[in-house]
Amino acid sequence: MTWILDTAHCTLHTAHWILLTGYWKGIALRKNFILAPGPTPVPPEVLLKMAQPIIHHRTPQFEAILAEAIGQLKEMLRTSNETLILTSSGSGALEAAVVNTLGSDEKALVVRGGKFGERWGNICDAFGIPFTPIDIEWGTAVDPETIREHLEADPGIGIVCTTLCETSTATVTDVEAIGRIVGKTDAVLAVDGISSAGAIPLETDGWGIDLLAVGSQKALMLPPGLAALAVSKKAWARIDAAPSRSFYFSLKQARKANQKRSTPWTPALTLVIGLHESLRLIHEEGVETIWARCALQARAVRAAAAALGLELLSSSPADCVTAIRLPENVDGAAIVKKMRDEYGVTVAGGQEHLKGKICRISHMGYVTRFDLIVAVSALEMALADAGADVRLGAGVAAMQEVFIKADSICHSEGSEATKNPSHLNAKAIKDASRRAQHDRIADKE
Repeated sequence: MTWILDTAHCTLHTAHWILLTGYWKGIALRKNFILAPGPTPVPPEVLLKMAQPIIHHRTPQFEAILAEAIGQLKEMLRTSNETLILTSSGSGALEAAVVNTLGSDEKALVVRGGKFGERWGNICDAFGIPFTPIDIEWGTAVDPETIREHLEADPGIGIVCTTLCETSTATVTDVEAIGRIVGKTDAVLAVDGISSAGAIPLETDGWGIDLLAVGSQKALMLPPGLAALAVSKKAWARIDAAPSRSFYFSLKQARKANQKRSTPWTPALTLVIGLHESLRLIHEEGVETIWARCALQARAVRAAAAALGLELLSSSPADCVTAIRLPENVDGAAIVKKMRDEYGVTVAGGQEHLKGKICRISHMGYVTRFDLIVAVSALEMALADAGADVRLGAGVAAMQEVFIKADSICHSEGSEATKNPSHLNAKAIKDASRRAQHDRIADKE
């Protein structure tokens, strides 16, 4: 009996010492969850494909993989436009869109409502390209009529640059309406679709997007390092007539190689192989189903924020990422750090003047509802630990209600979800998401 009591006392003493010293942080078993809006988690199937023995990039084998990947990507982007693969981050595609398109006496019109809208202007500045900024409050979307007014007032504008999802503020832009306006002019429309392609509705050809930039590390479920640019015939006419400002990002060179099922320079071939596999997974689930899944997951995260008494940053929230305002009495940067370093849950903080004021939770790519429940649970714990007035479990419960209600609607309507719950029917998810939102509004009223 004495031995048992001594052992128990020793065990309790050790546990107490571990908690006091924080030593458990270094030795405790934990899983890491990445819920930042890029890079996002990479599916095991994609990692395994990329881990296979390397092949040479100037071979029929790689040419076939590249051509198939581009074909699948065009299908996902809803475009018949020539689509080029670039070895760079998504910013390389933005740069290529600007520097290849404008004549020497033309200017750009740049929508700046966040960090990545500002990047369009930074690129113009780097190359001495004049541009007119449309500065809007971070967290709001540009009014398409403002773009119309600028185009009517200045015929020297050759390109309109905007984002579909401004990742820094989690704000979605009405690109479809902007496309209708730009399409009636000689200017081309360039869209940063890096954090939106494969996550939210995007109709490249249907919306009149002339230059669509895409990056690998978001909804495409790949590591960073690969970009793509879909280029319309209207844009090619400008590119062919414009002076060449770039060597590495020459779209004329890229098109010439692309037509031979190749790239002008050595590509990131393991990422292209990974892209081929990730697009297979996207095609298998169906892009519309993915849009609906992201929308439902976004709805759940927003419900969690509301249940915790937190507000969204954006007045036009995107479904690929949610930006949540944190309480004024807490250090937002410390919240994000604690979630990452102590809980193993990575979300993004704010940028520029929003540093320490918001956190951003991604729902795009290889992210499930249970990943998001973990993220919200970690956020609750971090806020409570910082002294914020939150009720533990309130956000998680709100999310569960959204998901359970959506599942109930899907199943009661006899959708494909009944046969295959892991790949819910797109229409059923949309209907369920819409009804869940309506019911929550009704409950509040």
